[in-house]
Amino acid sequence: MHYFQYRQGELHAEEVPVRKIVEAVGTPVYIYSAATLRRHFRVFDEAFSDIPHLVCYSVKANSNLAVLRLLSREGSGADIVSGGELYRALKAGIPPERIVFSGVGKTEQEIEEALSAGILMFNVESLGELEALSRVAQRLGKPAPFAIRVNPDVDPRTHPYISTGLKKNKFGLPEEVALKAYLKAREDPFLQPVGVDCHIGSQLTEISPFVEALRRLKALYLRLKEEGLPLRYLDLGGGLGIVYGEEEPPPPEEYARALKEELSDLPETTLILEPGRVIAGNAGILVTRVLYVKSHPPKGEEPGRNFVIVDAGMNDLIRPAFYQAYHRIAPVREIPGEETIRADVVGPICESGDFLARERNLPPVSPGDYLAVFSAGAYGFVMSSNYNSRPRAAEVLVDGERFFVVRKRETYEDLVRLEEIPEGL
Repeated sequence: MHYFQYRQGELHAEEVPVRKIVEAVGTPVYIYSAATLRRHFRVFDEAFSDIPHLVCYSVKANSNLAVLRLLSREGSGADIVSGGELYRALKAGIPPERIVFSGVGKTEQEIEEALSAGILMFNVESLGELEALSRVAQRLGKPAPFAIRVNPDVDPRTHPYISTGLKKNKFGLPEEVALKAYLKAREDPFLQPVGVDCHIGSQLTEISPFVEALRRLKALYLRLKEEGLPLRYLDLGGGLGIVYGEEEPPPPEEYARALKEELSDLPETTLILEPGRVIAGNAGILVTRVLYVKSHPPKGEEPGRNFVIVDAGMNDLIRPAFYQAYHRIAPVREIPGEETIRADVVGPICESGDFLARERNLPPVSPGDYLAVFSAGAYGFVMSSNYNSRPRAAEVLVDGERFFVVRKRETYEDLVRLEEIPEGL
């Protein structure tokens, strides 16, 4: 459920007409709904309320400080993958003891920053990283709590770019390698094994891959407990999918029920979950303005082609170009009648891959109309860039009848702020 609804033909974000926001802020603009973020977090968290658990929101999905502060106040922790995300999480007020640090390429500087901050644990992804963790911990004189990310070789049946739990993926360690690493680590006074971790992918729409991964993770966890390791956390990562178009992902209650059944014999173990998309995805839209509409006539056996050219491009929302992802697109003000055109919705970037939708049936839009790109709250702004020297979009948070600019639109000056022309050049 989300709080973007049409009222008398006008799209609203909670109680605020979207047109009112874009007339004040301009386009392209990301608009997030606070009520949707709160609802999604609460539904997910409450599904696990009867077992020990910690929800660590995946910061990479949407790292805006206002979003992080809102979720922190709901009781969320943070799953981070960089020193920058650590900085954001702490600045937003997320307690360090609710932060887990994932990612395959942690630098020693990032490890030092996180260990000094007192995070809950590191999810270690290689033997080399485990050695680096030990070096930094010894240098600081502070034992490092860690889990090893196990690669369970489970097919998540999702897009190959967001599949992370197969042997061919770069993430984690095979179970047999992880077992040896744990047993070796217990001899190191600066390494503190506290859990076992895995994450098999993103945008999963079936429960069975989660259950299969959990069973393999649990078997390793129990074996390590028998070896005397003081483990207390079982981190299953995130990955639960959302509705973009025709998907039918399981609701959090069904997902939780399946996991809790598998964990019924581990009552003293704390389950860590790292949802991102399922919290933020449908809590945001991208609004763009139609610049031009043009048609290429048929040529020979080739059909004609219609193009709706808008002011948001692949630098603003790269998912359609990068993942061939589907996002529902609709006018901010409904256009009456049943007439439609079949068109590509494309941006201003000088790339043929710059599109938000292809061969999409739309009402007959005109220059100046606003279009809403739905389900853009996760992996939208965070993946945006300045390609073609385009300033990045503004971000707005709506809370009831009020809206706030939570990230100003970049200016041309922002584009060159960190650059210098050498003297004499």
